[in-house]
Amino acid sequence: MSPEEPRARPVTPWPARVRGARSAGGLTSGGAPRVQGRPWAGSRARAATAQAAFDRFELERGVRFRTLFLLIMGTILAVAATNVLLGVVGVLQETRSRPLTVAERARYAEQDIARRWYSWQAETVFPSQVEYLGLARVRQYARRVGIAPEASCASVVDAPVASVLRQHRCRSMLRATYVDQTSTFVMTVGVAVLDDEETRIETGADLPVDDRVGVRPVAFPGTVTASFGAAQRQRATWGGAGPYIVFVTAGYADGRTRDAIPMEEIYHSELWPTAQSLAGTISRGLVAPPEIPRCTQGNVC
Repeated sequence: MSPEEPRARPVTPWPARVRGARSAGGLTSGGAPRVQGRPWAGSRARAATAQAAFDRFELERGVRFRTLFLLIMGTILAVAATNVLLGVVGVLQETRSRPLTVAERARYAEQDIARRWYSWQAETVFPSQVEYLGLARVRQYARRVGIAPEASCASVVDAPVASVLRQHRCRSMLRATYVDQTSTFVMTVGVAVLDDEETRIETGADLPVDDRVGVRPVAFPGTVTASFGAAQRQRATWGGAGPYIVFVTAGYADGRTRDAIPMEEIYHSELWPTAQSLAGTISRGLVAPPEIPRCTQGNVC
């Protein structure tokens, strides 16, 4: 190096770096300044406030959702409990014993009477002895000779009557034969079973008004009624009772025919009053008021 050339001075970068000292700042990889050091106290307070507000909002929203959920579930449970309670109350009201209403009592009696023709024994429908009033209102008893098998209505009555019973769907015919206390008169009683009282009334309105037709006589061989047939019957009639039409046909036990008896004797003898009394007693027995319980479960309410 020649003396004329000045000596180069070492260049120290500014600001000067001290070995081992941490720089207060620098550049990021993108060239932006990087700030290092502790944040300001105001920034920490604002962040804490924001976090607390967010936490409070989340808590309130959770409380609202929980309240809504509990309200919906409470409503559902209340409706379900009400339905169950109403059902239990209804069942208790239906099953508990209570007094029968007027309509229920009437329906009970109607149903009891309507089923007597098959629920009763034949001997109950046709008692072995039936009281009647003879001449001078003397109390006497007709005696049952026999009970005929149950038959279809149209098969045991005369044709004009059969067509009417068939039209109104008569269900069955029960028959029995009686003799008076002196075994002079023979009487066959027939009970025609209709669906109900209204049908019986309609049927009665269509029956022919003729005392020569009705239920056919039933004779029992080997008894005083053996000769009682269609030619021997003197008169026939019928009467209504509940769902039943009670027919009766009467004649003499000695086999006399209708044509052999003078008309005056037919109307003035004891024959016809006895037959009418017998049929009336059987009719009243069929529709006698039943013993109706006071309550739905017996007589204790």
